Amino acid sequence: MTSQSEERSGLSSPRSKITPEREHELYEAVLDLLREGGYEALTMEGVAARTRCGKSTLYRQWGSKPQLVAAALRAQRCVRFSGIDTGSLAGDLREAARAGAERGDRDSLLVQALAHAVLQDEDLRQALREALIHPEISMVDSMLDRAEERGEISAGHPAREFVAAQIFGVLRVRPVLEGRRPHPAEDTAYLQRFVDVCILPALGLEAPAEAAAAGGS
Repeated sequence: MTSQSEERSGLSSPRSKITPEREHELYEAVLDLLREGGYEALTMEGVAARTRCGKSTLYRQWGSKPQLVAAALRAQRCVRFSGIDTGSLAGDLREAARAGAERGDRDSLLVQALAHAVLQDEDLRQALREALIHPEISMVDSMLDRAEERGEISAGHPAREFVAAQIFGVLRVRPVLEGRRPHPAEDTAYLQRFVDVCILPALGLEAPAEAAAAGGS
């Protein structure tokens, strides 16, 4: 029998009764709570209170906290890099740096919140990779493939396998090293300089003239 709290939330016993909009709301609440307090502090009770639904509904739908978190991650698969194609590898990587910095706070907090948990739970680890890591790597690979087709870099350039790790490794670790929260404007400028000074030279490319002028001013 459906509880009054579940009726008020619009969630009833059959899984099919949860609307896509309501499911999205639940997933957003899970990810927000992760960013606010970390994985260990996240509870099914907390999610139920934040979303005003019955705790029994959450267990009936997802079974456990790890399964709920994994579902929330998979539902929020990264799409922020879609459509980046400036016509040059330098332009693509600099635009990727900007896009990454704009969401760096939210994504970095998720990675930090799940850092320990993903070592203990294979499904969580895979979900995090599907949500954040795989799309980032795929995006960079596409940029590098196009650069090879245009003849900007040689096929199988030895530096290409390190490009994604360099960009997103710096994006994730810089706030930790500097002891501060990510800052989109500052991080964009920093990451674009990193692309110009470290990544492009490793690929045998030069930074765009306007970027070099800005860096020297």
